[in-house]
Amino acid sequence: MTAQVDYLAVVFTTTSGAAGELLGSDEKDLLRLVWQLVDVKNKTLGRVNELIIKPDLSDLTDEKVDKDVVKESEEEEKEEESVNGADCIYTATCLNNAFNVFNLQLTNEVNIAGAGTSVCLCTDGQLHIRQVIHPEAASKNILVPECFYSFFDLRKEFKNHFTDSDLKALNVHVMAESLSIPVNVPTMWDPSTAHEPSGVLPAEVAVQQVRLMASIVLTLLSEPFCHTFSNPERVSERFESGTCSKMEKVCDNTVIRARGLPWQSSDQDIARFFRGLNIAKGGAALCLNAQGRRNGEALVRFISEEHRDLALQRHKHHMGNRYIEVYKATGEDFLKIAGGTSNEAAMFLSREDQIIVRMRGLPFDATLGQVLDFFSPQEELKETCPVSGGKDGILFVRYPDGRPTGDAFVLFACEEHAQCALRKHKEMLGKRYIELFKSTAAEVQQVLNRYSSPPLIPVAPAPLVSVLPSVSLLPPPGGLRDCLRLRGLPYTASIEDILNFLGEFTQDVRPHGVHMVLNQQGRPSGDCFIQMISAERALQASQRLHKHVMTSQRGANSRYVEVFPCSAEEMGLVLMGGSLSHTHTHTHNRSRSGTGLSPPPCKFRRLSPPSYSFTHVPPVLPTEAAAALYPPLGQVLLTPRALPPGHAFYPASAQLYMNYAAYYPSPPGSPTTVGFFPAPSSLSSPAGLMRMPGLAYNGSGVKELINAVQGYQVGASSCQTHQLHFNNFFYFAVPFVLTCFSVVFYSNLLL
Repeated sequence: MTAQVDYLAVVFTTTSGAAGELLGSDEKDLLRLVWQLVDVKNKTLGRVNELIIKPDLSDLTDEKVDKDVVKESEEEEKEEESVNGADCIYTATCLNNAFNVFNLQLTNEVNIAGAGTSVCLCTDGQLHIRQVIHPEAASKNILVPECFYSFFDLRKEFKNHFTDSDLKALNVHVMAESLSIPVNVPTMWDPSTAHEPSGVLPAEVAVQQVRLMASIVLTLLSEPFCHTFSNPERVSERFESGTCSKMEKVCDNTVIRARGLPWQSSDQDIARFFRGLNIAKGGAALCLNAQGRRNGEALVRFISEEHRDLALQRHKHHMGNRYIEVYKATGEDFLKIAGGTSNEAAMFLSREDQIIVRMRGLPFDATLGQVLDFFSPQEELKETCPVSGGKDGILFVRYPDGRPTGDAFVLFACEEHAQCALRKHKEMLGKRYIELFKSTAAEVQQVLNRYSSPPLIPVAPAPLVSVLPSVSLLPPPGGLRDCLRLRGLPYTASIEDILNFLGEFTQDVRPHGVHMVLNQQGRPSGDCFIQMISAERALQASQRLHKHVMTSQRGANSRYVEVFPCSAEEMGLVLMGGSLSHTHTHTHNRSRSGTGLSPPPCKFRRLSPPSYSFTHVPPVLPTEAAAALYPPLGQVLLTPRALPPGHAFYPASAQLYMNYAAYYPSPPGSPTTVGFFPAPSSLSSPAGLMRMPGLAYNGSGVKELINAVQGYQVGASSCQTHQLHFNNFFYFAVPFVLTCFSVVFYSNLLL
């Protein structure tokens, strides 16, 4: 609409709750709608109309309301009609009837005037239309008349002539004073001087506000202003889905974060919650958790800061039975969720008016034809759900190396076809059942970004010489065993439960010395490490508490807990992702109770605390040789380092970052592939040890071992075998590798 309209309908609304700048912030229902028609060409005013919305109490007299109350309410209505000052007063029993009455009366009045047909609403600010009319209609599933989708903001029209005025501080009183319009009514309500802005607006104030607004409009239309009302505000009728590039710039003042959404909500449900405010194209992005499921949060991008500020006023408004929290967010947050870099995804999402369905659990060898056949109608069924665009309407999600992930996205032309497709949820494709979900463009981008981006901790690079065995990661023998390892904890056990379990040994725990071991999903694994003040107290605690029962306050079940003493090096190894061997023992004295034997390894990866200090161990190799083979731990985990060129899976520009709080996505390689625990320092010669597990019990001994390593230089009389009677016979040697490729065998029986 570029030409000036023929009529302006000056509108003012009141609710049963807050008024002024807080109008619509408390989700109260619309109570009163007042309007007056302004003839723009002839500069004349029509009559003042008032529409009162009240439920029909006569229908509730049998159950909730007495007849006396109904009579009193009718008398109050008559008294209001006599004192409000409106020319015509109408009543409606619900919002839908109120819209019909308003649209009918406004159309009749325009037709009677006969000076034109185009009419547009005019309000004092944005709240009346955007925060009252549209949100209440959306929550009640009521169709809003077309006239409420465009309106003039009288404050913005006034600011075109008074550029120095503050838009947020403007109100009808300020505009009237600036235009020298007298305010003769003493009961006029001034929002800037209201002592209780959250109180209900008096009934007669709405009529007075409309009369004053109409006078301001006439003054702006007259000389010397001669204002033209030609560019009204627009309210988006529906949300438009679209794509967003990671290279796009998103203003921080246009993004909000909504929390507490129902898990089954879609981007259209979010747009319905923010009805009346204009969301940017593709600006509703649902967030996914580490497992790829919706976590009840969404990032929403609006077209301007003004709409973002209005969205913040809907904090703790309701979506069904749930209240939604609304907070500020940044453009960077939005791009992390909705931004994409894949051209294939951009082409897939470029089709408009398409419904997206996500398929999960596909066989890895599924083809486009099989997906099309899956959605093709069966002979006994009449329902059809053809895929929009055929094979072009299917997008498989793959890893960077081209391997399928089992996910795919499918386009459908209309909601009817999409609903028909969703009814195939958990039907079989091949030998697997397929899960189907209604999806969004932002979810497509998130899933593709997750699988196409390199992990936080890439796989360690290949060794310099592939034939060399890896360095042992076991801690050196003889370490101070001043820590406790608790195994078999209840999964609901807390730190308080652990301290209660320790009893008198709680006073021997170092400050912040309790370290829960989490699995890859961030959940308790049943293991725990505790730092004690001395090795003696740790040994006493293990002997006293081993296999005692621990009860969790948050769970009804109880379990017996195994307690072992261990060293700080062992604890650090487990927390950094390693494991402890069954056969790893130490040379210091130990009892037959098992306290000297490290417990079996847990099968889950561990998450380390943000910082941890390790006891310094003297290196076996010279510093230069060790640095050439394996970089220091701190350099690998804390300092970004580019991978060597020619890697088949990750690009050379990938960076190494350690995130101790959460693995996202899960690391494909364990930190155990990096040798940060040196070998024992008790060797007296620059040779190496080699462990050969799995030897035959009835072998011929040294002769077979020498034949197995033919071609390597073996130290004289340095190859021996030992037999140990401990439930079984086994051979044991400690591994280590030397860069000179000469291998010398030493035998050590570690007791």
